[in-house]
Amino acid sequence: MTTGELTLPQAKVKGGGRGPGRRRVLGAGKQMHAGPVTYIVLTLFALISLAPLVWTAVAASRNNERLAQSPPPLWFGANLFKNLQAAWDQAGLGTAMVNSTIVAGTITLGTVLFSTLAGFAFAKLRFRFSSTLLLLTIGTMMIPPQLAVVPLYLWMADLGWSNQLQTVILPTLVSAFGTFFMRQYLVQALPTELIEAARVDGASSLRVVWHVVFPAARPAMAVLGLLTFVFAWNDFLWPIIALNQQNPTVQVALNSLGTGYVPDQAVIMAGALLGTLPLLIAFILFGKQIVGGIMQGAIKG
Repeated sequence: MTTGELTLPQAKVKGGGRGPGRRRVLGAGKQMHAGPVTYIVLTLFALISLAPLVWTAVAASRNNERLAQSPPPLWFGANLFKNLQAAWDQAGLGTAMVNSTIVAGTITLGTVLFSTLAGFAFAKLRFRFSSTLLLLTIGTMMIPPQLAVVPLYLWMADLGWSNQLQTVILPTLVSAFGTFFMRQYLVQALPTELIEAARVDGASSLRVVWHVVFPAARPAMAVLGLLTFVFAWNDFLWPIIALNQQNPTVQVALNSLGTGYVPDQAVIMAGALLGTLPLLIAFILFGKQIVGGIMQGAIKG
C-alpha cells in the first residue's frame, strides 16, 4: 500500500502520534469553552442593551413630580399599574393593539412570501433583464421614504382608503431589502442541482417552490419575518399620516399621550412600555426557533 492510500488510523501511526495531523484529529471533537473575559464582555453588553427598557419601567412606576427631580429615580416605585391603566385608557390601546397586530402580521406574511419568491427568481431563474431589474430593486432602497409620502397619500385618497388599515398595509407588502436579502441567501443555500432534480422528477414550479425553495429558505425567512414584524410594529411616519385617533396603530395611539400643557412623562413611559411588551413576548416565544434557524442555515452553508 502506498503512502497516498493510507487510511486515517494508519496515518496517525505513521506520524508517530506527534504530527499536526494527530493534533487536529484529537482536537476536532472538543468543545470550545468561553473564558471569564468573554462572560464579562457579554454581561456588559447585555446590561447596556437592557438599560433603556429598565429605565422605561422605572419611570413608568413613578409620578411626574419625582421624574422632574434630580437625581432621577433608579428603582421602581408604587405607581406602575396605575400608570399602565391610565395609559391604556387615555390612548385607547385596546383597539390600537388589535390594529397593530393585523397590520404587522399581514405585512410580515406578505413581505416574507413575496420576498422569498422574488429572491428565488433573481437567484436561480434565468430571464431577460434580470440583472437590470435587480439593480432597480436595490436602487429603490436609496430613495428616502419621505419623498413618497405626498404622492402615496394622494393615491390612497383617490382609492377612498383614508383612515383604513389597508392604507398602511398595501405600500409595504413587498420589500426591496427583503428581496435582496432572500436572493443573497438562496444563491448559496439552494443548490441548482436540487432544483434540476425536482424538475427531472416531474415537479411543477409550484411544487418546486413549496417542497424545495421554502424548506431551504426557512432560516432566512424566520430572520426576515422577525425584522419585518419589528419594523412594521414600530413604524410611525406613514401611520401617523394615513390614520387618525379613531382607528390608530399603537404608535399613533401613543402619540396622543404627549399632548397637554404639562405632559405626564410617567404615563408616556407606561404607554411606551405597553407598546414594547408584544415585541418582547414575540421574541421570547419564537426567539429560540429563529436562532435555531440561523444556526441551521450557518451549518448548511
